[in-house]
Amino acid sequence: MNTKRWIAIIIATFLFIFSVGLNAVIGFFSSDLVSSVTEGTDLPLKENVLESGSITEKIALLTVNGVIQDVGSGTVWSQVEYDHQLFLKQLDKILQDPTVQAVVISVNSPGGGAIESAEIHKKLVQIKKERNIPIYVSMGSMAASGGYYIAAPADKIYAHRETITGSIGVIMSGYNFSKLAENFGVEFETIKSGEHKDMFSGTRPTTEEEKAMMQEMINDSYEVFVDVVEEGRGMSEADVKAVADGRILGGSQAVRAGLVDELGGLEDVIASLRNDYGLQNATLLEYSAETGGLRSFIGMKVNSLFGPSAEQQMLTKIMNSSNSPRLMYLYGEF
Repeated sequence: MNTKRWIAIIIATFLFIFSVGLNAVIGFFSSDLVSSVTEGTDLPLKENVLESGSITEKIALLTVNGVIQDVGSGTVWSQVEYDHQLFLKQLDKILQDPTVQAVVISVNSPGGGAIESAEIHKKLVQIKKERNIPIYVSMGSMAASGGYYIAAPADKIYAHRETITGSIGVIMSGYNFSKLAENFGVEFETIKSGEHKDMFSGTRPTTEEEKAMMQEMINDSYEVFVDVVEEGRGMSEADVKAVADGRILGGSQAVRAGLVDELGGLEDVIASLRNDYGLQNATLLEYSAETGGLRSFIGMKVNSLFGPSAEQQMLTKIMNSSNSPRLMYLYGEF
């Protein structure tokens, strides 16, 4: 064969190999493996041993840190302070694992969404009913409103003397921009199907009738909150409502009010649980999403190649945010 024919064969071979390789890369990067890493979805749970012990007796340490709301899962290019779906997945893991003999929940949260708090509470009650294992809570610097809501079903609650807790109640808030808009000559043009379709939208003052409607919603959720505390703490409705006016309490005050059992830190909680239930030899573990090895390597490479900039992340967050009011078990500004 002459030189031109050899060159043609080499080029054709190169193009064939390149095409096959490109298709393989495209298929790989569209696979569930990479999607689970880059999107933070459906990652298996990994057990991280904190204190070694029996493989048939385990204490699961779970952590709620931050505002309790479902804002999605973390990805390789953006992390979330609190991952609601991951936390629920950990509770499901405990329901299915007979070797887990007790649960400790470390709570450091001002509360959050009424729905998310209720979902956690429901799972904890299910664990107590179906697994019949003890649940202890260790409060950090704050376990207020929804943070207390999820602690209420625990068998024993510990707090620091300096812990801010309580804030039992419900809040819904929004902004009224109508006067500000008027000062700048901005007019809101709204076409709606009913008189109250734009209530609490921020474009006009809320009427007294509409405030009464929302107050009824607030009152219903408040009574549910009170019932949760009554059932979880074995308190009367009168005793709960005596401190369920939204006030915050320090750790010592919460003990006197019956909302907390004892003062102490996380180490005290774990030691007490071991002694109370004969779990001195139990393994202490915590869960995390499995992102190590190949998945972690792939994630870092994808992030370095295609990860959004800080400005893009901020823009995405703003575009995905909703200003619609919602019922919150929340203390402080949000």
